[in-house]
Amino acid sequence: MKVLAENEAEAFLKRCVPVAKSVTLKTPKGFWKPPFVLKIVSKKALHKSDIGGVRIVKKSEDAKEAYNALSTIAKKKKLSPYSIIMQEYVQGVEMIIGIKSDPAFGHAIMLGTGGTLVELIRDVSFRICPVTERDAAQMIEELKLKNLLYGFRGAPKADVNALKRIVVKISQLPQTHKITEMDINPLIVSTKGAKVVDARIVME
Repeated sequence: MKVLAENEAEAFLKRCVPVAKSVTLKTPKGFWKPPFVLKIVSKKALHKSDIGGVRIVKKSEDAKEAYNALSTIAKKKKLSPYSIIMQEYVQGVEMIIGIKSDPAFGHAIMLGTGGTLVELIRDVSFRICPVTERDAAQMIEELKLKNLLYGFRGAPKADVNALKRIVVKISQLPQTHKITEMDINPLIVSTKGAKVVDARIVME
């Protein structure tokens, strides 16, 4: 088994779906104009939020402090080898897409409400891969929090068509790649498009 952590997983996914722009930082220099996100990337810390490994930088003067704080966390947690990436800040509705290989049914795809509360909410829908856009639309309609995509309480409507296209493309990947597991969390669906913000893949 080969585990692809964030950098590798996102490089793999870029071939078929939109992925948030990111670069690896070796020193606390060369920051973009805020807002942007700094993250620890390590195969020993796949759930970054659990260790405080994600920082949203909204002011330029906060960037170096955020970088140094993440470096300190990585050293204290003994995450070596690790890297710190700078990623574009994407706003929208957080979704999760997962792939799982089942010995009886083959590969299944999961779509659900994403973010840090995914395990608490457990708002998900499943289908056998591959799926059509019609299947993806039905999966969306099965979610309890689907109204978040449709402009809940005056919020802007998310690009549901982009979400459906991405679900279809992800569901097709096991046909050509030996994927055991995949977790995309979050996929952020904005008013125009959707982008993978974090991902993990296990290959045979």
